[in-house]
Amino acid sequence: MPARPPVPPFDHESAVRKVRLAENAWNSRDPERVALAYTPDSQWRNRSEFLQGRAEIIAFLQRKWARELDYRLIKELWAFAGNRIAVRFAYEWHDDAGNWFRSYGNENWEFDEEGLMRRRLASINDLPIAETQRKYRWPLGPRPEGHPGLSELSL
Repeated sequence: MPARPPVPPFDHESAVRKVRLAENAWNSRDPERVALAYTPDSQWRNRSEFLQGRAEIIAFLQRKWARELDYRLIKELWAFAGNRIAVRFAYEWHDDAGNWFRSYGNENWEFDEEGLMRRRLASINDLPIAETQRKYRWPLGPRPEGHPGLSELSL
């Protein structure tokens, strides 16, 4: 399997780049594309779900994006060392009844030597928001360059 640069050990620049690549992939809302960033036996904890392997990751993401409509995400580097990166993130979405949410969370990532994520531990909380409180209004897909990040948005 080919390497997924940047690869560990991470420095500040490569960690920031890895975070933005992950953000862009998740904003594609393409489960198969996203799953390619993880080892075939990757282990996840997402809220109260425990997943292992790409097939479970793909099924999870398919369910997620069928429920979390118009999903837009921003990730920000929190810390890094060696082959680990910690991020904080927030994403906005609505359900099929039109109720909007902003979900806040933290993730701890561990990578193999090829730059594939072998462990992802996520803690997430959902906050109901009014449509007028949305801060992410770019067209679906990757966040445009120059769009404010979490710190600039005070999130």
